[in-house]
Amino acid sequence: MSNIIEIRDYNAPELDVYARLTENQLVNRADPANALFIAESPNVIHRALDAGCEPVSLLLERRHIEGQAKSIVERVGELPIYTAPLPVLTQLTGFPLTRGVLCAMRRPKLPGPEEILRNARRVAVLENVMNPTNLGAIFRSAAALNMDAVLLTPACTDALYRRCVRVSMGTVFQIPWTYLEGSWPEEGMALLRRLGFRTAAMALRENTLPIDDPRLLAEPKLAVLLGTEGDGLSDGTIAACDYSVKIPMSHGVDSLNVAAASAVAFYQLCKPT
Repeated sequence: MSNIIEIRDYNAPELDVYARLTENQLVNRADPANALFIAESPNVIHRALDAGCEPVSLLLERRHIEGQAKSIVERVGELPIYTAPLPVLTQLTGFPLTRGVLCAMRRPKLPGPEEILRNARRVAVLENVMNPTNLGAIFRSAAALNMDAVLLTPACTDALYRRCVRVSMGTVFQIPWTYLEGSWPEEGMALLRRLGFRTAAMALRENTLPIDDPRLLAEPKLAVLLGTEGDGLSDGTIAACDYSVKIPMSHGVDSLNVAAASAVAFYQLCKPT
């Protein structure tokens, strides 16, 4: 295959996307049409391709060309495929590759909030969640536990950050998501109300409903709000919500990590009525 290129020059500009560009440089805010992200591991790459993401090139361990990446190699056609033994790739990227395969892809255009809310019944709204590991885990739970969409406030970390995509196991390509527009919580909450959603703030307050309260499950449209690591939801957001909800704790534990709390909340609040 003529498009398989053995790595000999570490400084080749074609490899900048894998080895030298920061996450902010990949986003390329000055030229969004050429913004990129990195998908890592065969399963994640397949899910991105299935979602219609456009590949630019592959970087993989040589032995995977006819191994676990064979179907990916076949799917990307004549795009450049850069290859080398694993120690060389590790030296190039600065870290061991997960399953030895990376794919540079163009960032897809995100839908507007109204578009993904139009037919949704249960949505997650994440306020200022900054840790990409937590964000990836929340996406995975949202996809697995029947959430219809995920909305992010502008201060959330990038859902296509490499670690977030990896931790999510590619579910960021399987569940609709986008960023809320305008001011938060004012305009974002107004949009949810206008589209018929009641809002439930996951908050550690005394005057809260237990998460198994039947009123929550009975809501035809419910937005579940989760806040940033450490501080949780802001007071203004909690005050603007229709419900405050808590997960009962035991053994003196005061709270769950936001990713763990999301899984409990999504499971309980998305049960069939």
